[in-house]
Amino acid sequence: MMATEHIDTRLLEDLTEQSQDLNSDALRITRGALTDFGQELEPVQRRWWQRGGLIAGVAGTAALLGGSRAFADSSPSPSGSMADDIMALQTAASIENLAVSVYQTAAGLPFIKDGNKTVAAFIAKTTQQHQAHAQAFNAAATQAGGQAQNNPDPKYKAVVDQALPTIQGPADVVKLAITLEDVAAQTYTKNVSQVSDAQLRKLFASVAPVEAQHRATLLAVQALLAGNAADLITIPVDPAKLPAAAGSVGFPDAFYKTDNASPISEGAVK
Repeated sequence: MMATEHIDTRLLEDLTEQSQDLNSDALRITRGALTDFGQELEPVQRRWWQRGGLIAGVAGTAALLGGSRAFADSSPSPSGSMADDIMALQTAASIENLAVSVYQTAAGLPFIKDGNKTVAAFIAKTTQQHQAHAQAFNAAATQAGGQAQNNPDPKYKAVVDQALPTIQGPADVVKLAITLEDVAAQTYTKNVSQVSDAQLRKLFASVAPVEAQHRATLLAVQALLAGNAADLITIPVDPAKLPAAAGSVGFPDAFYKTDNASPISEGAVK
């Protein structure tokens, strides 16, 4: 382990700033993808698959896409790859709905509400982000001619229903949240290669790293709780007091795995 006198606190501050920038960038890309997808610019009756090409919100987006076409001359009834895209969006929304429900439940627990202020603040901010993600996925699904998914993912709702009665402290909440953030990140990472529209790939690619960031933060919190160092869960943090695990446990994978990604049909509207 590096000696405490060699720890450069400026590096930690830079990483914190970069983490905040990541979420800001992701939200900007998400909004841009939805705009280009037709959520704000196209009349309701003009579905995205009826356009001869994508409307670029900014010149940089147009250059990035290279003038790609989105289902030109397709039928206005979702079928084939379009139906798969809608199911992927609905499943993503269902995962987000469940995450919102779990975080809102956690926020009301006495040991969270009256406990560590940093954890409570993280839960509040993360809840808002998951709500925004659910809205984005549902907006894209309805714009594509599908239905909004307002229900939770059925597979992981069963996991949550089984886990909630056993929760006794912050560590249990963190463990459950890690499971949900991980499946979200894995699912959206895989969705990037599964959906057929360039703007949807941008949408999933912008949200996936935010969920991975949530998981990384929770893994660090988990390590501190396990090491009886809950008092170190604070922002800003004194890096000289942190155990080595807190700096490494949040990044267990060089490349994000997708082994546990949910299939696109898992949370689709039936």
